[in-house]
Amino acid sequence: MCDHRKAQGIDGPLFVGQDTHALSTPAWISVVEVLVANGVDVRIAATKYTPTPAVSFAILEHNRDRERGLADGIVITPSHNPPADGGIKYDPPHGGPAGGELTADIEKRANEYLAGKLDQVFRVPIARARLAVTQHDFITPYVEALGEVVDMEAIASSGLKLGVDPMGGAGIGYWAPIADRWGIDLTILNPVVDPTFRFMTLDHDGVIRMDCSSPYAMASLVARAGDFDLCVGNDTDYDRHGIVADGGLMAPNDVLSVAVDHLLRSRDWPGKAVGKTVVTSGMLDRVAKDHGREVVETPVGFKHFVDGLLSRSIGFGGEESAGASFLRRDGRAWTTDKDGFVMDLLMAEVMATTGKSPVAIYDGLAERFGRPIYRRVDAPATPEQKAALKKLGPSDVTAEELAGEAIEAVLTEAPGNGVPIGGLKVTAKSGWFAARPSGTEAIYKIYAESFAGEAHLSALLDEARSIVQAAFDGA
Repeated sequence: MCDHRKAQGIDGPLFVGQDTHALSTPAWISVVEVLVANGVDVRIAATKYTPTPAVSFAILEHNRDRERGLADGIVITPSHNPPADGGIKYDPPHGGPAGGELTADIEKRANEYLAGKLDQVFRVPIARARLAVTQHDFITPYVEALGEVVDMEAIASSGLKLGVDPMGGAGIGYWAPIADRWGIDLTILNPVVDPTFRFMTLDHDGVIRMDCSSPYAMASLVARAGDFDLCVGNDTDYDRHGIVADGGLMAPNDVLSVAVDHLLRSRDWPGKAVGKTVVTSGMLDRVAKDHGREVVETPVGFKHFVDGLLSRSIGFGGEESAGASFLRRDGRAWTTDKDGFVMDLLMAEVMATTGKSPVAIYDGLAERFGRPIYRRVDAPATPEQKAALKKLGPSDVTAEELAGEAIEAVLTEAPGNGVPIGGLKVTAKSGWFAARPSGTEAIYKIYAESFAGEAHLSALLDEARSIVQAAFDGA
C-alpha cells in the first residue's frame, strides 16, 4: 500500500480503522509500524476501534475541494467472519473499496515481499511509531453530520424506542454519542467487547459469525424485539445492517426495497438512479420503475457504486448481503463504502415519518408489485470447477425458456457498467437465477428469485443446477 501511495503521488494523511477481532490489534500494530517507517502521515482513533463508514467519511471530508494532499485509508477487519479470522482492506482517495485491479496489484506486491522474507519491508518499533502518529476524532464529525443524511430530528421527536445490539463490533463507541447528540431514546443492549464473541448465538452451521443478516446470529436481538419499536444490529466493522421489526429479522432485500422507496419519496433527488448488484432482488427494479428511475445493475462488490455516488448519478447503492449507502439529503456524497449506521437510522426515519414499520411498508410494496421468494444455495466447488463456472457464457444456455417463460436476457457482464459478473445470470418475466464462484471460499453460489411462487423458484434452481453441472462436467 505504501508503494502504491508513492507511485500515485498520494501524500495526504492515511486514516486507519480497525474492528474488534482478536487479530485486528496485532495487525494494527504492524500496519502502523510500516506506515510510519515509510513516512506516512498516520491518523488513528483515540478510542481504538473505528468502523468502515467512519473511515470512508473521514477520507471524503478531508478530500473535499482538494486536488493535492489527498487522504486515503486502511480498515483492519475480516467483516462478519468468525473470531479467528483477520483481514485488511485499502480505501483509495475516493473513500470506497479498492477496485479489483488495484487489489490484485497490492496482493501481488505483498506476496513478493513475503517471498523475500520481508527483508525489504521498512518498519519501526511500535513504541516509536506511536510517537509519530496523530490522533483523529472519527466520532464527533461523523455523529454531528448524521442529520445531513438522515432526518434525525424526526426520529427524536417521534419518541421511538430503539434497541441497539453493537454485536461486539467497532461501532460500540458511536451509539451513545448518537443518542446524546440527537436526543434519541436508544438503549444499548450489549455493551460487551470480547474478541471470542462468546455472547453471539451460533449461526446456521454452528459457527460464530457476526452476521447481522442471519436469523441465527441475530436470535438474541430478535428475542428482545417486543421491548422496542425497532431493533438494529451490525456486523463487526459496521458496513452491514440488520433490522428487527414487528418481532422478526427483515430479509436484507426487503430492507433495501423499503429504503429505495422511502428515499425516492422523501428526497429531492431528481434523476438519481438506483444502484444494485446483479444478485439483488428484482423488487428494487419494480420500485425504481414506479418512481421513474433508472436502475444501474453492477457486479457484486460495493466498489462498483463508488463513481456513481461521488458523481451523484446514483442516489443509493445496495447489495443483497445487507450493505448499502446513499447520498446526503441535499444530494452530496455521504460515504462511498457501505454504512450500517445510516441504514439502521433510515429505518427509524421511515417509522418516524410514516407511522408504519418497515415490515408494513414492504408488505405494501409486495401487494403492488408481487411478493418475491429469494434464495441462495451454496455448494462445494474445486478450483477447476470454479474456473469453469467463471467462464460460462451465453452459448452455454441453449434453452429458449426459463422455468416455463421466455428467456429475456443471458448476462455475463453487468448491464450497468459492462464489467464481467464472474459467472452467469439468466432472466425471465417472473424470475431469474445467477451462478457464480465464491471469491473467498471453496464453494459456488446459486441465487434465484421468483415472483411466481415456491414451485417456480424450485424450477429456477433446478435449471441453474443443470447448467452449472454441465460446466463442471466439462471442466
